[in-house]
Amino acid sequence: MHDETKMKWEECRRWGRRGGKHGGNAVYFFGFIGAAIYYIQNAATFGAGVLGVLKAIVWPAIVVYKWLGLLV
Repeated sequence: MHDETKMKWEECRRWGRRGGKHGGNAVYFFGFIGAAIYYIQNAATFGAGVLGVLKAIVWPAIVVYKWLGLLV
């Protein structure tokens, strides 16, 4: 009985490390790329483009902050 439980536990750990839990990384990456393209296309100067890339990095945090502000 102990060996069966240990085998199931090892199998669960192995599957957990292989995949299925990293979909959010792809969503964030594509969101970052889209936001960076948007901000860079609308930038009039080089400095505005650099600021746009920085905004593209932090925009998810800003969105969550605004959504949480609506709950209060």
